[in-house]
Amino acid sequence: MIIIKKIKENLFLSIVALAYIIMFIAKPAMGIESVKSSGYYIKEMLMIMPVIFILTALLDMWVPKEKILRYLGKEAKTKGILLSFVVGSISAGPVYAAFPMCVMLHKKGASIRNIVIILSSWAVIKVPMLLNEAKFLGLKFMALRWVLTVIVIIIFSWLTAKIIKDQDIPGEVLTQAGLHINRDACMGCTLCAKSYPELFEIENKRALVKPQEALDMDKLENAIRACPVKAISYNENTAM
Repeated sequence: MIIIKKIKENLFLSIVALAYIIMFIAKPAMGIESVKSSGYYIKEMLMIMPVIFILTALLDMWVPKEKILRYLGKEAKTKGILLSFVVGSISAGPVYAAFPMCVMLHKKGASIRNIVIILSSWAVIKVPMLLNEAKFLGLKFMALRWVLTVIVIIIFSWLTAKIIKDQDIPGEVLTQAGLHINRDACMGCTLCAKSYPELFEIENKRALVKPQEALDMDKLENAIRACPVKAISYNENTAM
């Protein structure tokens, strides 16, 4: 029963492991190559993601919510669309590095449409990619592909914003008076539990809040700052 429970809790990983086992049985050579490729990408993630988390945390501290609302919020309109294209196009690293930043931006008021544009631009029209594309496939090919891709991204972002609402994105859950934790955004890094073990614990690779009569604000602030995806927040007004 314990094994079945663990499989259900880690269904995706279990499916991946099963796929590798089948591959090793059916085609051992392909299985070995797949493991090597997976190892390469895991190593890449371990090297890149800590830097991304640090940069995201710094941006969260330095860029006020009012700025995000003004330049990337729903009311930003054309200005927000252009800035989103710029942010996505000049960013470095693989597209999965954009997810923590987009979580932070949405939390601070960036619209879903602009987040889609940032992610899409990051994936398919980054400046280094365009330069290499022009070098190997020609300037005309690159320019035409860029124009058509931008048009498609704009249409796709508009449709996504019509279908997906802010409340559909994993949001904060009130766990205690004034204290919110976004368990869907939580990556189970355990930093909050290490910063404030009396208040936070990890269950099923997600942070939980233990009942407390009083909060140690110094420890709580350290835990909030330590969270790489900014899944923890505290509102004094709500607490009162």
